[in-house]
Amino acid sequence: MLEIIFDCCCVSNFALSDSLFILENFYSKSAYITNFVSAEIMKGIQQGHKDLVKIQEALREGWLKEAVLNSKKEKSLYETLSVSLGLGEASSIAVAKSREFIFACDDRAARRESGLLDVKLTGTVGILKKAVRQRKINLSEGNLILARMIETGFYSPVKSLEEI
Repeated sequence: MLEIIFDCCCVSNFALSDSLFILENFYSKSAYITNFVSAEIMKGIQQGHKDLVKIQEALREGWLKEAVLNSKKEKSLYETLSVSLGLGEASSIAVAKSREFIFACDDRAARRESGLLDVKLTGTVGILKKAVRQRKINLSEGNLILARMIETGFYSPVKSLEEI
């Protein structure tokens, strides 16, 4: 199974919409966030987004793991990317590039940088679409989850999964 690393926004969309079960179902034991993303999650919890605690629970349960930049190559790429991207996105791209992970992100600038580096990409809507296609959830459940994500602040490129 391919490993995947999530930026803060993407993993938060699933936590805030009470649908982390989708990520666990698809990526159990192959899902990662960086320690920088973990710090962003903690900051979000401190700012009152209590449902983000579910991400910390997933880390404790072990199906979601924390990745730390551990090579000179990762650290160098992170430093370069952090000039124009957030620390979570920069660290996630560095890990994805170095370890050949899929990068799950919705941020346009981060996706552009990933594409330039030939990092495989997915995002929130792509994962929801995959869940419907593989019958992990039905289309109406997918649309309800997408609507909850939008209600909690996700800037979705579509209002309904039928649009894709």
